Amino acid sequence: MVRGRRKELSDKITASQSGYWGNGTGVSGNRDVAETPVALSLSLMTRERSTILVSLHGPDRAGISAALMEVLAAGGAEIYDIEQIVVRQRLTLNLLVGVIPEGATVRDVLYFAWENGLHVEFEVIEPAPEPLRTMSVVTVIGPIVGPEEFGQVAGAIAGGGANIERIVRLSRYPVISYELTISGGDIDRIRATLVDVAAASPIDVAIQPDGLVRRAKRMVVMDVDSTLIQEEIINLLAREAGVEDKVAEITSAALAGEIDFEESLRERVSLLAGLGQDTLGQVASKISLTPGARTLIRTLKRLGVKTAIVSAGFTRFTSGLAEQLGIDYSLSNTLDVKDGVLTGALVGEFVDGPRKARFLQEIASAERIPIDQVVAIGDGANDLDMLSVAGLGIAFNAKPFVTEKVGTSITVPFLDAILFLLGIAREHVDAADASDPGFDQPMLMEIPGTPPA
Repeated sequence: MVRGRRKELSDKITASQSGYWGNGTGVSGNRDVAETPVALSLSLMTRERSTILVSLHGPDRAGISAALMEVLAAGGAEIYDIEQIVVRQRLTLNLLVGVIPEGATVRDVLYFAWENGLHVEFEVIEPAPEPLRTMSVVTVIGPIVGPEEFGQVAGAIAGGGANIERIVRLSRYPVISYELTISGGDIDRIRATLVDVAAASPIDVAIQPDGLVRRAKRMVVMDVDSTLIQEEIINLLAREAGVEDKVAEITSAALAGEIDFEESLRERVSLLAGLGQDTLGQVASKISLTPGARTLIRTLKRLGVKTAIVSAGFTRFTSGLAEQLGIDYSLSNTLDVKDGVLTGALVGEFVDGPRKARFLQEIASAERIPIDQVVAIGDGANDLDMLSVAGLGIAFNAKPFVTEKVGTSITVPFLDAILFLLGIAREHVDAADASDPGFDQPMLMEIPGTPPA
């Protein structure tokens, strides 16, 4: 019976071979072949091997790709390129193949598609090699990424003369994120437009050159206050000393770049004079990590990425955080204590913006890590030096003054969103957690607006 249907199908294909083949006309496995014009003419092919783009789509099942390869191998076809994706059990498979005109490859692929309920299209392609293209990656992150937001991003890419080659979803928890691989275009123009898109919508968009450097980040250095943790430690200390309002006012101006940072910090510390040392422990217990901080650090360590924190805050707190999270390096200022109380002064080297940048360079050199493989994360004006010197500087929920000067920014309140900028999928993070016997998976947070996790 099968042989009879194959013979019947073959006769119909042979009878229609005098028609025009090409321009993407397809043959569907859900229709009688006699009702569908065959789209590729062997008469237009040269006697040499012809290059054909074969596109199949339809319901997926295990073994389709393997069976198709058997068909191509039997016909002596060559494979020049291949790409496959499955979305909700719907298969899209594209192959660039070289076929012999006298062979039955096209006919056999048609029958294969009909037999498996797939739609197939053929298009004759010029055999000239595809020119080398400049590739970039656009990452889109947001609590919701709808048609309007996606359309604005796509419009910015097209407006800059680039083409979207591939789109992959990286996460649906705790935020939605997608990675778009694009080719060509004016990257500076695209970046400028994407900045405007992000400013006018609830999404973050970043563009980076695609290549080995992006996929080979080996060190992450981050600020502490309002980055790794949610608080500004000096404000917590000021609350205990009864000078919270005054210190918070100076802190805000300093982080916005309105006043000299070293002068402002020394002034704030002077207001803490007389605070008991035992108060430091009480303040430490009130520190809360930024959501996603543990996931970020844990994932980076699994990848063998070196981690460091550098802060204009105080060693009493940063050293504890580094030990708690397993962070490799830390640097911060040291409060002067005499007779169990704060003197209102600092001791040792002062950690400000330039010192943060030098610290990043020092540990990169010690670890023999090129600067372009270093990521820096921060939120304040005193982070700008290290953000600019790193291969990738990320402004995390930063002050407007900082965001304007840094090419990449994140405004969602989850620190592990940094992973998506590095091309790491949430599914891979979750799989690593699930396979780790020493990790106790916490309950997932309810994030309004996101699909069920």
